[in-house]
Amino acid sequence: MSRRTYRIGQIVPSSNTTMETEIPAVLRAREGIEPERFTFHSSRMRMQKVTKEELEAMDRDSDRCAVELADARVDVLGYACLVAIMSMGKGYHRVSEARLQQRAADAGGPAPVVTSAGALVDGLKTIGAKKVSILAPYMKPLTQLVIDYIENEGIEVVDSISLEIPDNLDVGRQDPLAPIEITKKLNIRGVDAVVASACVQMPSLPSIQPIEDRIGLPVVSSSVSTTFMMLKKLGLKTCAPGFGSLLSGKY
Repeated sequence: MSRRTYRIGQIVPSSNTTMETEIPAVLRAREGIEPERFTFHSSRMRMQKVTKEELEAMDRDSDRCAVELADARVDVLGYACLVAIMSMGKGYHRVSEARLQQRAADAGGPAPVVTSAGALVDGLKTIGAKKVSILAPYMKPLTQLVIDYIENEGIEVVDSISLEIPDNLDVGRQDPLAPIEITKKLNIRGVDAVVASACVQMPSLPSIQPIEDRIGLPVVSSSVSTTFMMLKKLGLKTCAPGFGSLLSGKY
């Protein structure tokens, strides 16, 4: 039985307070049923308001973060900002992942790269979702940008709710159980899955399983999808109890 410890690296917006809590929470739960252990390491890129201009400036900073994390010899690197990637143009997660992987390799610490944008799309494709409904904290124009990005990947967004919270710190202060009630307002007729948080900053982890149990459909979030893809890149079992079917170990 391998007790190997893996180093999880995250490139995080400076105002993000959620991914460094949700991803460790999922992997700590996994440690209760699997032998592998994890440590967590972050590098931050400056961002306060979720605007297209700030997101673009922040994305340029991601190269430096990849180099810093390469110095820690992390085993996998996660880019923890979904809308920053999506605001850079359709399919941009592939460009970002390839570039950051190259930066890490050039710095002497090669590691696979997962972006939360790519992970959400790939997670939805993994469970075979062709139609989804989503909950997002963004102002409506940014939510539309996310919808366009997901639909460009071949997944139809049937309905969406935008909470319209402009300040990223306020997004992180939302109640992680709030999506249980809010998602009741989503139209889920004919959908294959629900995205309980299409944002890495909006907490939703303890809502995932209760929503899934209520609606009888797979429920994912940006952090659940990112953790799933990290485990996949590490070649580990994609399971963690209590966080929905994507992390049930069946995919």
